Amino acid sequence: MRDRHRRTRRLTLLCAALFLLLLGTAAPASAHAALRATDPADGTVLRTAPQQLTLTFTESVGLLTDSFRVYDPHNHRLRTGPAEHATDGSDTARVSLPAKLATGTYTVAWRVVSADSHPVSGALTFSVGRRTATTAPPAPGTTENPATAALYNIARCLAYLSVAVLLGTAAFVAYCRPPKTAPLRTPALAAAWTLLAATTALFVLRTPYEEGTAPTLSVSSLTHTATTRPGALLLARLALLLLAAAAVALLRFRRRRLPRRTTLMVAAALSLPLALTWTAAEHASAGIQVPLAITSATLHLLAMAAWLGGLAALLRTLQRTASEPAALPLSVPVRFSRLAFASVTVLVLTGVYQSWRGLGSWQALTDTTYGRTLLAKLAAVTALLLAAACSRTWTTRVVRARATAATAPARIPEPATGPPLPPEPPAPPAHPPYPLLRRSVLAEAAVSVLVLALTTLLTSTVPGRAATEAAARTGTPTAGLPTASVSTIPFDLGTPGGHGKVQITLDPGRVGRTSVQAVVYGPDGGLSTVPELRVTLTLAAQRIGPLDTRVTDRGGYWATDSFDLPLPGTWTMKATVRTSDIDQVTVSAPVRVTR
Repeated sequence: MRDRHRRTRRLTLLCAALFLLLLGTAAPASAHAALRATDPADGTVLRTAPQQLTLTFTESVGLLTDSFRVYDPHNHRLRTGPAEHATDGSDTARVSLPAKLATGTYTVAWRVVSADSHPVSGALTFSVGRRTATTAPPAPGTTENPATAALYNIARCLAYLSVAVLLGTAAFVAYCRPPKTAPLRTPALAAAWTLLAATTALFVLRTPYEEGTAPTLSVSSLTHTATTRPGALLLARLALLLLAAAAVALLRFRRRRLPRRTTLMVAAALSLPLALTWTAAEHASAGIQVPLAITSATLHLLAMAAWLGGLAALLRTLQRTASEPAALPLSVPVRFSRLAFASVTVLVLTGVYQSWRGLGSWQALTDTTYGRTLLAKLAAVTALLLAAACSRTWTTRVVRARATAATAPARIPEPATGPPLPPEPPAPPAHPPYPLLRRSVLAEAAVSVLVLALTTLLTSTVPGRAATEAAARTGTPTAGLPTASVSTIPFDLGTPGGHGKVQITLDPGRVGRTSVQAVVYGPDGGLSTVPELRVTLTLAAQRIGPLDTRVTDRGGYWATDSFDLPLPGTWTMKATVRTSDIDQVTVSAPVRVTR
């Protein structure tokens, strides 16, 4: 029996380590605030230099000390004013630009914090007078520090796991009334200490996580975190945990044992504000119907903890009482079955509302990352419900067997001269077959870990409603990214020094009026001037083309501002590059055009 428990603990630790490693090394998820509009618009050419840059998002955002970085055509960073909210509201951020801007293309990299505490970043370009060759804007994904993101994600996962175990164990003890010998004090204390450590780590890592920098510990970063709403909620969580720890320590010092009803009231009083420290900083805190959403998310979190955390408490109780079945009354699994049924009912009702609020449409269920992750969670929850149904069926059968045995009429012996007595029915077992229940509960616990992992991923994924709204306003599937389609095609004339590449940009890369810019790079990677460049587009599937873009030399690069793309699809882009009177080459590459 000891070898079995040892193997079980080792397997559990191995699964937890692999899960945390997978979560920590996963790519950063999309943030929740989507870019709605910019002024100047991305990729536009302005006659006069703008005085300020304004970004409008789908929800309110928080600003950082380095929210905007503006680079001139020579890739030198400009000195700008401090980032601030516009008078329109907290969903609009702006920064003042220098009074005089030289002619050329400017690159803007921005980073803000969405209302649900997740940082979001992106880049855009605008030109003054004319477009010039410039370095490609940095991709938003590269602004994350891998070490900080991994540590922060691991701390968030540990916080979810520990709060589920802590609140679930409290609900299990208060309602299911396990025997006093049940070994639940150790996991409850371990969950409490883990939650305290994970919350402290989240508070320390909050500022580096927002700014995308390496993990650091400084007074300025801690002070900044304390002034933000997520930081204040983390401090409130720490205060609640310390308050609960002080109360427990005081009772142990006085050697007093509280009545069960008082314990239940204290646990409920602490559980509600503790759950609010999550829901007031996640999806529910932004978007539509915020008060109702926070209420629903809080009930969802408490029900999840009561079910999954109580499941872990029941599993540990079954394992420790396996050698002495008489030590575990049948009323314990029966009461937990009722608690689980009530929790599942709350989870279904609140989950349906939160899914509708997060998705916004049926199409978002398959077209967005949030929807696909939600489908995966629903599949895992379905498997969890099937395992729970097995446990509930076992409990129902045992209870009915006990009730039948208790209500069976007493047999009256017949005279010796009468007919022979029928064989007596088998007596019910003295103790229920708990090993069957233990295997079923173990399967539930294994699937519940996957459910918690998918829940953590959902809280780090842009809701489908926000992604759809941003796509409808900007015409792109992913908000915050440049709308231009950039293709780089290498060429080789077969002569010494006759190789290089041509970079062609369709801005925007979708149906309708678009601008085309082409830059030729020489063998050394620098800009190269050529006497002639021709760019055509052909859609072979619809027998359209070749369409000549009619790009003209703009002094270092070739461009046109009025080219029409009639249909979406995969077009073939051909570039004819002539470097001298006799040296010429034509190269091609596919390019995707969207609606």
